[in-house]
Amino acid sequence: MPIRFHLPEHRALASTLLRWCLLGAWVGVLAGCASAFFLTALSWATEYREAHPAILWGLPVAGAGIAWLYGRFGKLAAGGNNLILEHIHHPQGWVPFRMAPLILVTTVLTHLFGGSAGREGTAVQMAGSLADAATRPLRLSRPERRLLLMSAISGGFGSVFGTPLAGMVFGLEVLSVGRLRYDALVPCFVASYVGDVICRAWGVQHHHYLVGPVPSLTPWLVLLVVFSGLLFGATSFLFAECTDEVQRVMQSRVTRAWLRPVLGGSAVVALTYALGTRDYLGLGIPLIERSFSAEGVFVGAFALKLLFTAVTLGSGFKGGEVTPLFCIGATLGAAIAQLTGQPTGFFAALGFVAVFAGAANTPLACVLMGIELFGSALGVPLATACIVSYVISGHRGIYLSQQVDTAKAPGLAFPKGSTLREVREGWPWDEPGE
Repeated sequence: MPIRFHLPEHRALASTLLRWCLLGAWVGVLAGCASAFFLTALSWATEYREAHPAILWGLPVAGAGIAWLYGRFGKLAAGGNNLILEHIHHPQGWVPFRMAPLILVTTVLTHLFGGSAGREGTAVQMAGSLADAATRPLRLSRPERRLLLMSAISGGFGSVFGTPLAGMVFGLEVLSVGRLRYDALVPCFVASYVGDVICRAWGVQHHHYLVGPVPSLTPWLVLLVVFSGLLFGATSFLFAECTDEVQRVMQSRVTRAWLRPVLGGSAVVALTYALGTRDYLGLGIPLIERSFSAEGVFVGAFALKLLFTAVTLGSGFKGGEVTPLFCIGATLGAAIAQLTGQPTGFFAALGFVAVFAGAANTPLACVLMGIELFGSALGVPLATACIVSYVISGHRGIYLSQQVDTAKAPGLAFPKGSTLREVREGWPWDEPGE
């Protein structure tokens, strides 16, 4: 059979590869630099708060300041991660450049004064707004802007967590439930990899957790992993619902925007002093570290971290959800291990990624993240826990602008293009067989 070489086809393929490698690399540089600056500022804020415990009393005032900043300057930027997703689904206008400095300043303020929040949302928003602004002179088409913003999501995620493979898949997977976007494969990979390299080049060190010995997969252990996945998925659902409900109650009953974070911040302060511990403030890194140790954690720690985070984010403070979800998952996994006599680090690692998998509807990215962080020996149990969590969490999540492309059960159907927000608000579901 003769070899058929079609010059125009391969010229177009080579041109596309080169173009998106260059654009992806540029997005990665922006994302990596932004993440490095942000993580350095976040580290300073955390160290200062721990050295000056009394600063926690300023959390309500900081919340009022954050509300004022977004009320005065935010406008569309207040949409956060969901705005980035909406621009990818329906490219129009530009992602506001003000999003980057606003989310940077307000997230650092949230952590400085003790709010329970994460960092992924900040990295993604900074990367998205910077990438959109920096490439504006190129006059990209709408489809090209869509790919560019997807690569910005990958660059922000991969650089802030030091997981380039997970970052690549996260950018492809997070847009729609049940669908991957392969047209953005090249820029997402390049942006995530370059972002991670640049962030590390600035001297940023990522946290590492020691899982310890990995047990053999006996039938009993597999059943226990599946059962744990059910609990992780239920917790993902609970987190998304609690955060949304706090926000709904605040917006419906507190008419003044600045008062919402004042009340939420006051609740966080009250909870902290009532419990007599500051473990649930900030990212929750100390709790995660203890979850991987032999001593473990209080079995209800996951519920308390969930409560602190839902109140913080639901009342209007800024930051991501992912690292608190890591903490919730790791502490829940450690609790399961303690109650069943299993290795603590092993189940903490499963919960670390599986709760996030259910909450973000990104099981493949989370499996890769687990392998990058904890090693390939955990591949099968990580995949098992993440997949079960993803299915059980239902059509809910932390990114309400995600579209449902493929329902998680054959008997469920949603209008084409419906988002998680619309599903939660009550889209009619088709009956099985209709």
